[in-house]
Amino acid sequence: MYSKAFIPYQCYYSTPFARWQGSLQNEHPVELAASTAKKWLESKGLDVKIFDYLYLGKTVGQLYTFHAAPWAAALMGAVDVPGCHISQACTTSTTCVNLAASGVEVGLFKTALCLMTDRCSNSPHTIWPNPMGPGGKVIAEDWMLDNFNDPIGKFAMIQTAENVAKKIGATKEECDEVALRRYEQYKEALANDRAFQKRYMFPVEYKKGKRKTAFLEEDEGVYPTTREGLASLKPVLEGGVHSYGAQTYPADGNCGLIVTTREKARELSNNSAVEIQVVSYGFARVERAHMPMAPVPAARMALNKAGININDVKVIKTHNPFVVNDLYLAREFGVDVMKINNFGCSLIYGHPQGPTTGRGIIEMIEELVILGGGYGLLTGCAAGDTAAALVIKVS
Repeated sequence: MYSKAFIPYQCYYSTPFARWQGSLQNEHPVELAASTAKKWLESKGLDVKIFDYLYLGKTVGQLYTFHAAPWAAALMGAVDVPGCHISQACTTSTTCVNLAASGVEVGLFKTALCLMTDRCSNSPHTIWPNPMGPGGKVIAEDWMLDNFNDPIGKFAMIQTAENVAKKIGATKEECDEVALRRYEQYKEALANDRAFQKRYMFPVEYKKGKRKTAFLEEDEGVYPTTREGLASLKPVLEGGVHSYGAQTYPADGNCGLIVTTREKARELSNNSAVEIQVVSYGFARVERAHMPMAPVPAARMALNKAGININDVKVIKTHNPFVVNDLYLAREFGVDVMKINNFGCSLIYGHPQGPTTGRGIIEMIEELVILGGGYGLLTGCAAGDTAAALVIKVS
């Protein structure tokens, strides 16, 4: 359990997420994240020199990202700030926040920026020399598409979802009902001219042509969802329960959060009466090809470290690439699956991997503020049948 790590209120942002091959498809994710974070800091009147360290979360290889965090810091104008590159699939943001919290807790630094970014669009097509191959034929990898399959078990990620669905006896009708509810929850974030999203969302500037730029101010590519539409979609795998409407999709975007001491958080906060504490972190790995089960033991670890139980949690958010993630979690914890993931989740607005759970953490904080405070739990799965979870307390 942590006692010294805090997030200043509204000292965080997320860009809109753009669907795969959308408006952000040609933007370098590190350059885009650095330029967006720089503009966001300027809009807040914050000096980039407040940071002692930078965690850059990114999972998709890109040009020059060997230099990663120090490069991003320099692009922001923080030429003296060191940093570290974290890549942990869809739990990257959760782990970046945990590492920043642990650094503050033990006194390694006072203030860190967690900057998470990815561009799943136009991902690398990588080749390696292979002198022993027939005729020296190279080894090739399509970074995104090839990694939708597990290299150990040679199975697709959606198969992990179907394995868990079969284990708990989930039906397609159940999956469709939860998918519809998630879309309705997302629409609540759009109410009153996107009032909820405007609490944290920051527009991102991108190149629209050789000489033109434009701003993306809202999520791009979210499909309207209806009960009839979901019912008409067939399962992707024969005999399965997940249609394309009951799973997420790749996306592009970035987000940032400041983690610091209690004193500095009060100084930086938009409202010093709101206190946001990073309480605990959990992780897990489950049996092979059962990835959607992993968020549950990760969450149990985080709750145990925090000294609380699920009944003490006011807001639950998940990274849910498949509907069965939420069905399994709800059954294991005895919670109402229709009451978690208010205001949005990755099932609906997509997952750019690096920043995915970062946006979830931000939305969780804002919901807790609306509710007057309390504990929040974010948990989500990642490649390799793993997961990570984070407990936040808003006072």
